[in-house]
Amino acid sequence: MKLEDSLFNWLQIRLVAEARPEDQAAKETVRFFEEILTEDHGVTELAISAQDTTMIHVRYTVNGKTKMQMFGRELAEQLLFDIDANPKYH
Repeated sequence: MKLEDSLFNWLQIRLVAEARPEDQAAKETVRFFEEILTEDHGVTELAISAQDTTMIHVRYTVNGKTKMQMFGRELAEQLLFDIDANPKYH
């Protein structure tokens, strides 16, 4: 899986886990993507560093260099919207 795809997947499930603190599956999935980022891509630090009305910024460190990737907020939040729209997940 490409680094950018892994970051996006981590971001989506991280937003779900933050919005649904009781959701253990979401927490486990966050850890799963953190392992992929750490083991496959050498990411040592990872955080949502900023959000505005259109973008979410993810800051991460690889090989001692801090980098930032921006993702469209609407796309990043889509998984959470889909989960919230499905009554079986309430």
